[in-house]
Amino acid sequence: MPKKRSSAKSAGKSITKTGAQIIVDTLIEQGVETMFGYPGGVVLPLFDKLYDAPIRFIVPRHEQGGCHMADGFARATGKVGVIVVTSGPGACNLVTGLATAMMDSVPIVALTGQVRTELIGNDAFQEADTTGITRPVTKYNSIVKDVKELARAIREAFHIASTGRPGPVLIDIPVDIQVAKCSDDDGTELKLPGYKIMRGGHARQISSAAAAINASERPVLYVGGGVISANASEELRALAEKAHIPVTMTLLGLGSYDQSKAESLDMLGMHGTAYANYAVQECDLLIAVGARFDDRVTGKVKTFAPHAKIVHIDIDPASISKNVHVDIPVVGDAKHILGELAKEVEYGERKAWFSRIAGWKKKHPLGYDRNSSVIKPQYVIEQVCEQTGGEAIITTGVGQNQMWAAQFYRFHRARQLISSGGLGTMGYGLPAAIGAQVGRPDATVIDIDGDHSFNMTLTELRTAVEYELPIKVCILNNGYMGMVRQWQELFYNKRYSKTYLANPEYAEVAEALGAAGIMVEKKADVPKAIRKMLAEKKPCVVDFRVEREENVWPMVPAGASISEMDGLDILESMA
Repeated sequence: MPKKRSSAKSAGKSITKTGAQIIVDTLIEQGVETMFGYPGGVVLPLFDKLYDAPIRFIVPRHEQGGCHMADGFARATGKVGVIVVTSGPGACNLVTGLATAMMDSVPIVALTGQVRTELIGNDAFQEADTTGITRPVTKYNSIVKDVKELARAIREAFHIASTGRPGPVLIDIPVDIQVAKCSDDDGTELKLPGYKIMRGGHARQISSAAAAINASERPVLYVGGGVISANASEELRALAEKAHIPVTMTLLGLGSYDQSKAESLDMLGMHGTAYANYAVQECDLLIAVGARFDDRVTGKVKTFAPHAKIVHIDIDPASISKNVHVDIPVVGDAKHILGELAKEVEYGERKAWFSRIAGWKKKHPLGYDRNSSVIKPQYVIEQVCEQTGGEAIITTGVGQNQMWAAQFYRFHRARQLISSGGLGTMGYGLPAAIGAQVGRPDATVIDIDGDHSFNMTLTELRTAVEYELPIKVCILNNGYMGMVRQWQELFYNKRYSKTYLANPEYAEVAEALGAAGIMVEKKADVPKAIRKMLAEKKPCVVDFRVEREENVWPMVPAGASISEMDGLDILESMA
């Protein structure tokens, strides 16, 4: 919670502050104890005030990495991540990180420096139209041109970022505003007349949803990252158990429901489980909570959940019926609505439905060739899960490594999986792990990464070393841009065009950067290497030389129905 401000004005005093001091004081007022950022010319006044501020400051090797750190911090803690950078290239380097946060509804406040107000539009040194560039990838942005509006702008940024459907907010601050002075009037009123949030949900719609659940024979709860954002996992569990409803999760929803529970169908969609996809296609009621019917989930939209009445619970009214027609919309906070639903639903045995699901689970389990003499990437993840007891925070890169982590690590609680879902940002895993470890120093944080994804931000390993953050990195090194290669194999006659690049010796790179490095080539050495990795007190990178052309199964081809999965015969042969 933001710290309460002491009122100097009420004591009859008038305090004059620079804009830079106002920024620091307002950040502290908002409860900021940790932030990320990179200095530069037009933010020097701010960094001068940060020198004495009681805020832990993490400097990355690149602004994009810093933005992903703020993102990982926010996802791991539920707090707002804060990043500050300079103008021009510094601000431009945030774009990918902001777009990642925007797609995945992550609360971030970005403070960017800007050239002096009289120079804006004159192509001054390191000038860029930051608000113009970032408008499509932020929930809200603005430029402050009056120091008297600075504190309010920052307060509004935190409010907008953290309420409703969360997202990144950027405030652009010219350098002359940072050095300008004004009296702090202690005003705390937010001026957001058009920003309204429906939290409670309409009682009649909630009752309609409950009636639909009570009347259904084959319901499925389809839950996304909105359940985690709303801290609604306990309410989800109560509803699922009381009404006896199976639960399937999106990639970003993993952890919202304990995967060890009998009701769990694990992940659905393009690389989801066959039993989740079949259950969705055969259900008579689909209850979507905090999910947006992404194309990787629905497959061919016209054939998605063809027999189901659809309930959609979401804080964002713009998401309702955006991709799929909804029969019962409920706009509001998932935590409140799920709690109210649980009061109205009745217990349903649904033996026939769960028996059918059990049949799908038995016939179509996830699997791989466990008798292989080479290291299978799935085996590495299973060993990591076993040796951490399924309790670690897992971050990922993007591609095959991400999908295998989602399939073979079993998540028990919210905020355990931190991954770039909507934008699919390669290079995300390592800096996100750093941010998560900063926010959760008590936790074991492991980045399960692909070699080419890791390559994009590997210099941030030095950031982890410098700040003594004992993150772990498991590189599933197959030499390829794995998921792209898989598509080339399946749809382009194995014409592996430009998807193989020579990698460095990662263990040696890790050692050179001050971390521990381990290279594993033999399957028998995998468990021992993981034990050694987990025992390390400093950052540790393990380079697993895995099967070169292993594929992720099952797979729904682009444009197909989610019940039309390739690879089921391959999985059956391995069962």
